[in-house]
Amino acid sequence: MRSEDWASQALAHALSAQPTLGSGRLICIDGLAGAGKTTLAASLGHLTGAPVIHADELLGGWGALPALGATIDAVLRPLADGRRSSWRRWDWHASQWAETHLVEPAPLLVIDGVGCGASAYDDLITTLVWIEAAPDVRLARGLARDGDHMRAEWEQWLDDEAALHVRERTRERADLVYSTSA
Repeated sequence: MRSEDWASQALAHALSAQPTLGSGRLICIDGLAGAGKTTLAASLGHLTGAPVIHADELLGGWGALPALGATIDAVLRPLADGRRSSWRRWDWHASQWAETHLVEPAPLLVIDGVGCGASAYDDLITTLVWIEAAPDVRLARGLARDGDHMRAEWEQWLDDEAALHVRERTRERADLVYSTSA
């Protein structure tokens, strides 16, 4: 099964549930770095036309993972109340905050990225998807994308995400679990 099939499954799961984000639904695609979360989010966006927010654009750099849940919560709470929200994009190349993006309440919102399925706003998540892959596969994908000069950051990130997911019990709370190792 591939991302288009998984997107259809995630959408069917979300549509079978009551709205959780105001009158809309929220699909969070969490899991391990380099596992394929963004690919699945793109498939969902293509399938539905839903807005997609990439959690890595909400991080203030490599060490900001512990604060991500609070940042996403601040984006989601106005939407849950039927109000417009906004978020500011982190520019990874310039290592600083960039432009602000507005988010209107919508029938469906998709967020993907490590840590996006935080338990702090579990009440707003309609469908939590977990994607995993073997550590060597994920590191190879990350270094292919970012370059071998980012190895130290990637290795620290893998430790940071493991600690976060243990604390949050993200995989255990997931409605759907997929693996891209094979």
